[in-house]
Amino acid sequence: MTASSSEKRLRKPKPKKFYHVGPDFRFQTTPGWQMENIPVLNGRRVLMSPRHRRSFPALSEPLRLLIDRSLGRAPVDWERFHDFWLVSDRMKGVLEAVDREGVAFLKCETRSLSRKAAPDYWLCDVVRELDAIDEEKSQGAMMNVGSEYRRYDPTARPRFVFKEEIVGSAHIFRPRLWRSIICDQVMKDACKTAGMRGTGFKDAGE
Repeated sequence: MTASSSEKRLRKPKPKKFYHVGPDFRFQTTPGWQMENIPVLNGRRVLMSPRHRRSFPALSEPLRLLIDRSLGRAPVDWERFHDFWLVSDRMKGVLEAVDREGVAFLKCETRSLSRKAAPDYWLCDVVRELDAIDEEKSQGAMMNVGSEYRRYDPTARPRFVFKEEIVGSAHIFRPRLWRSIICDQVMKDACKTAGMRGTGFKDAGE
């Protein structure tokens, strides 16, 4: 065995890359859709996940979604909606194909003002929560440390390191006590390959 081959065997594998998942800010114009029955769904104007666990709130009737270009630009595959995300049928397919256990969906009843049928859309939530941030190795000022959530000072340019043994085979998750969504390279690549519009990815380690 040569010295170079021995060095390759001893070389540590590169750490996995993780990304913050959010909206693509290139789509800043008004989206052409409205949730028509928000006031009567659960007595509130804002839909929130129940405290202490990620899931959809109890709703009195199905979500009714009006989609029409007269309201604004065509909706993209990944749209922020209150505490959740509104996703297209094909975005749902990508998420399920890559990591079915990490996400949950609630189908909307869609309609259009024109004779053209409205596309299918789903309310989506990332329900997997992992205690995966390595706070000793991560860099950045921590603020509001409490029993329910933690927030990091964005002005400190935080760099996050994740415990890969905790993440395991998960491709998308929420860190415990933290409200953002994290994905790995596999999920990012799947979204890019499928041409998903509306998803933004920012390296969590930079």
